[in-house]
Amino acid sequence: MISVEEALEKVLSYVDVLEPEDEPLLNSLGRVLAEDVYSDIDIPPLDNSAMDGYAVQAESTEGASSTSPRILRIIGEVAAGYIATEEVTPGTAIRIMTGAPIPKGADAVVQFEDTDEEKRKAAKKPLTEIGILRQAVKGLNIRGAGEDISKGSMALKAGTVLRPQEIGVLASLGKDAVPVIRRPVVAVLATGDELVDIKEPLPPGKIYNSNTYSLAAQVSRYGGIPKILGIARDNIKALEDKIKQARAADLLITSAGVSVGEYDVVKDVLARLGEVTFWTVRMKPGKPLAFGVLRLGKRRIPHLGLPGNPVSSMIAFEQFARPAILKMLGRKDLTKPTVKARSEGRIDNKDRRRVFARVRVIKRDGQYFACLAGPQGSGILTSMTQANGLMIVPEDKPGIEVGEEVQVQMLDWNEEM
Repeated sequence: MISVEEALEKVLSYVDVLEPEDEPLLNSLGRVLAEDVYSDIDIPPLDNSAMDGYAVQAESTEGASSTSPRILRIIGEVAAGYIATEEVTPGTAIRIMTGAPIPKGADAVVQFEDTDEEKRKAAKKPLTEIGILRQAVKGLNIRGAGEDISKGSMALKAGTVLRPQEIGVLASLGKDAVPVIRRPVVAVLATGDELVDIKEPLPPGKIYNSNTYSLAAQVSRYGGIPKILGIARDNIKALEDKIKQARAADLLITSAGVSVGEYDVVKDVLARLGEVTFWTVRMKPGKPLAFGVLRLGKRRIPHLGLPGNPVSSMIAFEQFARPAILKMLGRKDLTKPTVKARSEGRIDNKDRRRVFARVRVIKRDGQYFACLAGPQGSGILTSMTQANGLMIVPEDKPGIEVGEEVQVQMLDWNEEM
């Protein structure tokens, strides 16, 4: 039986970052940029106004104040998206809108609030001239060409996870497709004679195949593409036939069949079709967990055999499958966020495995508290619906007492946390 760290290290050593592919811009949200992106344009492309106001020569406003305005002649107006045809000369001004290119000859923009425009409008005077109420300096309220991104510079670095703001930068460069790391295809297979597909009637003694759907949802949540293979019955031939359908996948995840029972045949098939690297981990829940590599034709496909109990399956996925998927996606942040919290319940650790207890973390007066999310049996899936974190009890601790400070691995993270 190996530690959680040893198991994770072995799993990650068998997966690599996948190859890049071009994706439409919006489809690349949340993906990892595969190449450095350089700009072939300046952003903004021209000097432009940061304010609604008047484009002037700063020299023409010398000494201007509210009691001694400088009167300038208005020779035109320019809006964003247009180029002024007039040139600003000493004693003149062009009315300008935010984002509009700076007219030739101008070196400053005086905002409307520093002019007497409102007073003139109230008096219903034609805007043929304007009073400047504050002296301007060169460059006032002007955004320079290339101020955001200069032509030839690197706009985004390879390895960047694309958020809405990066999507905006790429759009500003005119990129309609982006080179990103390909999403891994993860085959999901449930095993067991007791399982029935959710579309079928439920006979006596059977249960619905929930693991496939919770695991496929986890695959999707972390960026993979789930490929559902269905249910394999508890015999070697049925399991081999199903597993061979995963030959085009980047990772195969099975649930159940990895314990020591007479019908737990996943380990046997894994050994026949490839190699077993490990099959028990010092953790609770999730001790029976097999990992190895399948040889399907010319391909070698990592295989993670999760326990059959639904809670064990989901928690083992979080510890091992999630980091593997993220690594294949090119992500560097493979760990879940953790917080220190005060335990509001007592947990025993009699067999000295690392315990991942389902808890609900709340914040009160700046302190985190962790309350057990109901009974901790590995078959009680509803406890996962009440949990937003996993309280970690280390292997060398006999348990956690009420009020003791503990580390909690957060399953969910929101603004309340």
